[in-house]
Amino acid sequence: MGIFQLIKAGGITIYALALYSIVSIAIIIERLIYYHSRSMVKRDDFMSDIKNQLKRDNLRHAITMCVEMCKDAGTPFANVVSAGLDAFGRGEKEISSNMERTIVVQTNMLSRFTTTVGTISSTAVYIGLLGTVLGIMKAFHSISVTGSGGMSVVINGISEALITTAAGLLVAVPAVMAYNYFMKRIDGFITDMELCASEILDLLSGKHK
Repeated sequence: MGIFQLIKAGGITIYALALYSIVSIAIIIERLIYYHSRSMVKRDDFMSDIKNQLKRDNLRHAITMCVEMCKDAGTPFANVVSAGLDAFGRGEKEISSNMERTIVVQTNMLSRFTTTVGTISSTAVYIGLLGTVLGIMKAFHSISVTGSGGMSVVINGISEALITTAAGLLVAVPAVMAYNYFMKRIDGFITDMELCASEILDLLSGKHK
């Protein structure tokens, strides 16, 4: 079968799966670019530079320099560090709360669209199965109406109906893999943010003392 014959044989569910595929691929590409652009700086190197800056005698100037470094880095943990430094002088509770709020905001940005990929990964197979069931029902209905058929006709009808199951799997498998990968990356970003928040809180608490 050619591609157009496959689409015609699959029916309306093929169009739904095609839409799923386009949305899934678009999100996967966008998220990969987003995560890559926010992982250009290593946390250990960044925090080492922050600590060196904070050791300067002019603390306010050091904090200003650190905030500029955070803006240049553009990573989620850099934004958390920047939030902590901005709250310096307001007390440990305010510093901690400021960083916690930033972690929540950054986590939401990191998780953007990932639930859509997760939904596609879990429902694409069922849509494919629905198309298969409808195709089999259509094949048997045609046989009952015409009153003619045989094993070859039945097999041909079933083989056409199974096209949607195969299409559903082709959409679901990459989506599942991408979703699991996204969750792992997000967990890594969250760990980095929490570690940086803890380090900054310790550093600024020491400065207060």
